[in-house]
Amino acid sequence: MARADITNQMTRAGLNLIQQALTIYDAELKLAVCNRPFQTMFGLPADLVTPGARFEDTIRYLVGHGEYGDVEDPERFVQDRVEQARAFVPHYMERQRSNGRTISVEGSPLPEGGWVTVYTDITEIKRQEKLLRSRSEELSDQLLTHAEQLAQTNRELAATNAQLEEAKRGLSEMEARIRLTTEMMPAHIAHVDRDQVYTYTNRRLSAILPGRASDIVGLHMKQALGPATTARLSSHVARALEGAASVLEFTEPESGRRIRTAFTPDEGAGGEIEGVYLLSTDVTEEAQARAALSQTHKRELAAQLTSGLAHDFANLLTIILGLQGRLEKLPLPPGAAELTGATKSAARRGGMLLDKIARMSGPREIHPVPTDLSEMLAAFAPLAGAALPDTITLAIDVDLDPQSLLLDAGSLQDSLLNLVLNARDAIGREAGEIAIRVRAVSETWLEITVLDTGPGFTEQALKAALDPFFTTKGEHGSGLGLSMVYDLTQLAGGTVKLSNTPRGAAVSLRLPLRHASGDTRAHLVLLVEDQAELRATIRDMLTGLGHQVIEAASGAEALALADLPGLDWVLSDINLEGDITGVDLLTRIADRHPRHRLALMTALPHGDPLRQKGAARWPVLSKPLDPAALTHLFHAEAVA
Repeated sequence: MARADITNQMTRAGLNLIQQALTIYDAELKLAVCNRPFQTMFGLPADLVTPGARFEDTIRYLVGHGEYGDVEDPERFVQDRVEQARAFVPHYMERQRSNGRTISVEGSPLPEGGWVTVYTDITEIKRQEKLLRSRSEELSDQLLTHAEQLAQTNRELAATNAQLEEAKRGLSEMEARIRLTTEMMPAHIAHVDRDQVYTYTNRRLSAILPGRASDIVGLHMKQALGPATTARLSSHVARALEGAASVLEFTEPESGRRIRTAFTPDEGAGGEIEGVYLLSTDVTEEAQARAALSQTHKRELAAQLTSGLAHDFANLLTIILGLQGRLEKLPLPPGAAELTGATKSAARRGGMLLDKIARMSGPREIHPVPTDLSEMLAAFAPLAGAALPDTITLAIDVDLDPQSLLLDAGSLQDSLLNLVLNARDAIGREAGEIAIRVRAVSETWLEITVLDTGPGFTEQALKAALDPFFTTKGEHGSGLGLSMVYDLTQLAGGTVKLSNTPRGAAVSLRLPLRHASGDTRAHLVLLVEDQAELRATIRDMLTGLGHQVIEAASGAEALALADLPGLDWVLSDINLEGDITGVDLLTRIADRHPRHRLALMTALPHGDPLRQKGAARWPVLSKPLDPAALTHLFHAEAVA
């Protein structure tokens, strides 16, 4: 027997042992619970003591069987009693039944609507009171009357006390539920008085700001938050004490977390502001996502602005190179050959600059995949070292727990290589050192700092070095190295900081610290691609990642293979030979095998209707594919 059924049986058995009759009707005045004495006291049939029986039907039955004596208008009497019950007002009354016995009726409403009533047979008590009156000649009538009134008052007081206790219990339960709810919220909820002293907290401050205490009631804001954070909040607290609500978003310097705090005035009963309610939430991941999205929009805008200019500039360079080539074939005066050679060299350098601009402003996606950072840096060391002279040493220090992180390894390697080459150029021909240091910041950021022993950044460079085309190398620099590093870091939702140290310069990259926790097991993949050479290339990528592959050259062939046991994934090109597109194929497979994980690949532009139709339901990979994009696909779907 289920535990709930056993509990219900025990509760009903306990209610039946009570000498008093008890009923509970819900908000619609339908019977929820009653005990056996209720049925026996009033002689009710089984249908009127069954849950769901209507209060109106019970009163009508009692009127019809003379419970209330002679009633002139039975139906009117029934309706009056129903209306009294619907008022849900606590009451206590004593009445004499038609059989000569006297009962007390004590009713109390329930907080959620409904009614509980207790009926007590007080016939013997009334009989004793009557006997006392008739036999006690020594007591005055006034004393007996007062005694009777006192007895009735005591009974009414007992009923009122019971109601108060029930209300108190309900309030206590409500307070406990509210506190439990607020303590479970991923936010810090607090109240400070006019002196900025905490009078309430849901004890979640340490979850929002690591290192702070949780129980801060009685502490001043400076004691709980620290002087720096309090200074950031004080002006908004002052505005709230004047009656103006506000919201502040700021970066907490110690942890690097982005915090959003709402300030709401606490207006007392008299209209005066008695304090301020504060609601603080950690929006670090949201801010990182906003930064990445903003950077993507900037890249798209830059691509739109530069694409036309780059095309025209490339045409001009082509014309210049052609004209210079024709000039070189003509008889020129002394010194002219050097001029034409210099002109052609400048034009070629302009072409290289165009190529860098295209890489910077062209579409690029970040594909975070599970990456062992220590292994990645170990492989990076010889690559960077090959570009350094013997007089410059490279040291890599990783202060990080050995674990897999979600990173775009290719973008990170490009950024680090740029920083190492910049550090090499800053040191010059002198002996020097370059150090790469890696650490975690408050389990929120992955901080990678590249330090060198060069002369450091100038004041102008500290302000403008991240801007495109800014360079301190004169004609030998394009001004796009640090800009590219900044661009890739922002695209990942991170930040770049330039500074000087006592020994030289430092560039710090902060990337979102995200631990890889997805499914990395091998999958059985159905690959659908009608071009044999391309299908073989993608198959090699998948098998190189440890997956097993089944190939299909058409939609019809893929439908036949989709029923194979153990199949996990279907990756299909959108454009296939025949009448079935990749979108049609996945739609049919999804109907037959809803547990299969599905994805598309295509060279169609993002605005193509067929691509948009597929993207509305499944991931779509852009061709040409690379292993990082495939790894990102499997990992992202496993996490989702």
